[in-house]
Amino acid sequence: MKYSYTERQQMKERLIKLIYEKAFRYSEVPCFKLVSGKLSNYYFNCKAVTLSPEGLYLIGNIIYDMIADSDIKGIGGLTLGADPIAMAVAYTSYLKGKPVEALVVRKKPKEHGTMQWIEGNIQAGDSVVVIDDVITTGSSTIQAITRFKDAGIFVKKVIVLVDRQEGGKENIFNFLSDCGFPPDLEAIISRDEVMKLYRM
Repeated sequence: MKYSYTERQQMKERLIKLIYEKAFRYSEVPCFKLVSGKLSNYYFNCKAVTLSPEGLYLIGNIIYDMIADSDIKGIGGLTLGADPIAMAVAYTSYLKGKPVEALVVRKKPKEHGTMQWIEGNIQAGDSVVVIDDVITTGSSTIQAITRFKDAGIFVKKVIVLVDRQEGGKENIFNFLSDCGFPPDLEAIISRDEVMKLYRM
């Protein structure tokens, strides 16, 4: 059974508050170094939320509700940011009676055994949802999409927890189209929604 619009909004509002309280930092002077090397006025450390009990509950339920009608085998993204999200959704999906596999995309291939890039119960021909905790340029999400594509796995959708609204969403849209995947990306929370709380 899916949540009503009101129930989804209540969960989202609580998640925004959690991210604001636990994961968001702001400075009038740019002092937060990003992966790109640029300095920013603000920073999201979403692991403080994605690894918390309430955060796992909210994220698992919100994202499962978003994909409940999708015919997918698994959900995952580039380690480490995507891992707790994938596990929260997989756990929730089992409780809801429609299990979805949690997947982990490595940053480099396993150095022994099968030396694979992707961990989890997945194979060529399966369909997945790619997830990420935060997107700026979208590079880590694009890495994950690339690994799935190279493994012969179809990416049906991309879901991100927080969109910093710095062009990443557009970059991912374009990359999905170039790969022949549906240009379907949803961000649960935007930077502007968090900044509203900061300005209150």
